[in-house]
Amino acid sequence: MVKAIINANIVLERGIIWDGAILISESRISDIQEAENKDISKADEIIDAKGAYVGPGFIDIHVHGGNGYLLFKEPLKAADFFLMHGTTSILAAPYYGLDYEALLEAFKTIKSAMVQSKNIKGIYCEGPYINPNYGAESDLNPWRTPIDENRFKALVDEAGTAVKVWTIAPEREGLFPFLSYARTVNPNVIFALGHSDATPEQIHALGKYKPKLLTHAMCATGRRAVPRGTRGYGPDEYCLNQPEMYAELISDSCGIHVNPTLQQVLLKAKGISRMVLISDSFVQNEQLPPPHLAHIHDLNFDYTGALDGSRLTLNVACRNIMRHTNCGIAQTFIMASTNPAHLLGMDDEIGSIEIGKIADLVFTDDKFNIHKVMLGGDLYSF
Repeated sequence: MVKAIINANIVLERGIIWDGAILISESRISDIQEAENKDISKADEIIDAKGAYVGPGFIDIHVHGGNGYLLFKEPLKAADFFLMHGTTSILAAPYYGLDYEALLEAFKTIKSAMVQSKNIKGIYCEGPYINPNYGAESDLNPWRTPIDENRFKALVDEAGTAVKVWTIAPEREGLFPFLSYARTVNPNVIFALGHSDATPEQIHALGKYKPKLLTHAMCATGRRAVPRGTRGYGPDEYCLNQPEMYAELISDSCGIHVNPTLQQVLLKAKGISRMVLISDSFVQNEQLPPPHLAHIHDLNFDYTGALDGSRLTLNVACRNIMRHTNCGIAQTFIMASTNPAHLLGMDDEIGSIEIGKIADLVFTDDKFNIHKVMLGGDLYSF
């Protein structure tokens, strides 16, 4: 069966085709047509986009859960919730506060769900070998003890090739054996820098294990104090100075995770091609926000009043970054779809609208309100 999407403003990497058509055959894009050259005579089914923007499905590489469902406990329900908001590919992130046994169980649960789900593509492991002084509920972090070889081997073995990203803090003693073993079990695994106050020198010292990604830029990182009142430096500065390194960004409605000015700095330093929008969504907890933030509804807080992830979906993060910066729709799709696909090495299949790629698509207006979602050529309306 051939499906044709018509009356679509098609968002490509190079720009937008106004009033174009997309043909889909056997779950893949078979043709992309300009308005003046449209031929849908062979289509068995017509899908009218009604002037919506049609772009590549969002790829959220860093998300813990949402709508009351944790991806490491009820992954299928959580993944369906995010699919409604345009996320056609997702990396499920266990919480870094899980202890050893709970983390092993989380890996098993997510791997089982990957067999059943079309949009859970792997695991993003935020830790456990991060600096326990950074992040929400840091005093409860159970991984303050020295790195144990028996434990990390069991974790790496259980995660296998399903884990796409390990977040690490280079200042942790005994980290190299873990890095070596993780790369042996999964040669394509990505190391991300996060929850850390490592100096650029400590990061450089990782050699061939140097991180390719910065976990939620400008959040949960520290800077070493320097004398004479000058500015310290740490993981964020390292990333800003590495042209090939990607940076994750949480763009909430009021710029609480990352101030709008700093979002603009990140974009200027890294460029559109190295920014990855994430939700870092967590389930809503019972902790009330600090009084001065009581009006904000897309954030989570821990019992100390510190940030504890977000309640974002990626389409809302797209809307927010357009509000906080000068990004347009096509650029925003690059950060929410194309870049994470490149980072994960999945760009031959997903992340942009190209002939031969899987038909993971979102239909949206100019404020990223989702009208329809297509996953593997199957249309979902909500």
